[in-house]
Amino acid sequence: MTMQYDVKGSHSSGTGLLVAARSRLKNLAYLGTGTAGSIDLFDTLTAPVSATYGRSGYTVTVTKTGHGLTTGQTVGITFAAASGVSAVAGNYQITVVDANTFTLTDLNTGTIATSTNCVYSTGVWLTSYNTGTAVQPFQAIFSGEGILAQNGIYAVVTNISFQTIQYG
Repeated sequence: MTMQYDVKGSHSSGTGLLVAARSRLKNLAYLGTGTAGSIDLFDTLTAPVSATYGRSGYTVTVTKTGHGLTTGQTVGITFAAASGVSAVAGNYQITVVDANTFTLTDLNTGTIATSTNCVYSTGVWLTSYNTGTAVQPFQAIFSGEGILAQNGIYAVVTNISFQTIQYG
């Protein structure tokens, strides 16, 4: 494999679209604010949807009024921690319960009784990172050819000062 010379960059100080084309994520740098924060990257051109979730055993129940999804559809989803635990971020096939609720089967078991925030997309979840309460820069380098995003790269951030990516 030869060196790639057409690597580009994108920088943002909030939630939003970083790349609007097929690309490979090579590097991610971000800065925490001192309050526990997170950055979630999705392969989509549209904003992921905020919802709430609970978990009983392996079953995660997501609630979003008028979600418009169908059974068998795959969503990329990330979960905020509840009492120090959370469901596992990833790409899951869902089962629709009703117009406002769907379920998925988590990789691990646990219980989250209190409704907690999550973010999902009909695009693919790529990766997530948390900062804790650190005010310092973080960096993730993706080896090989990087992480492939077929459509674009959308960042959803909480308590992140900025994020910069390199892609090609």
